[in-house]
Amino acid sequence: MRAPESIRECLAAMLAGPALAGACALAAPAVAQTPERYGIGQPATPEQIAGWNIDIAPDGKGLPAGSGTVAQGHKIYDTACASCHGAKGEGGMGDRLAGGEGSLASPKAVRTVGSYWPYATTLYDYIRRAMPLTAPQSLSSDEVYAVTGYVLYLNGLVKEDARIDAQAIRDLKMPNRDGFVDDPRPDVRHTACMKDCEGAITP
Repeated sequence: MRAPESIRECLAAMLAGPALAGACALAAPAVAQTPERYGIGQPATPEQIAGWNIDIAPDGKGLPAGSGTVAQGHKIYDTACASCHGAKGEGGMGDRLAGGEGSLASPKAVRTVGSYWPYATTLYDYIRRAMPLTAPQSLSSDEVYAVTGYVLYLNGLVKEDARIDAQAIRDLKMPNRDGFVDDPRPDVRHTACMKDCEGAITP
């Protein structure tokens, strides 16, 4: 019995019976080793990295230059935001943005920018990154400042004639700033306990 020499012969052998199929397996060539380098792709340019590196920290690190007024934000909001979030931030298809003051400790907590959100800086980050839903990251830096200002105004946190820029939202202390606590997870300071662990781990 000769060993099959081609893929076509191997397929025929497997259909013919186990004896010939075994001969096919013996004749199969060794699988090629995966190369260490694939030779595809190219290094990302600084411009490409900058397009993704847009996160804003709670302390305002990363905020771009620019500014916008509450009045400008009102116009943009009416065009790009109100259809989901309501004309005055009361909610609709999208989340409610305004109101809910003093409700977080109640059984019917209303989480909005004014009642729940801890930092105005990260409000800017979220609007810039994810809104409007149908065209995220389509607003300019100035437009995001303006919309941020208008949402803050709907919550009574800035005045109607306010101009919003990086310094203004850094300086603004949101009502629920101190309502958040650090999460100590993951615990990287202690050795895992595998037996009789009750009371074995202390903070």
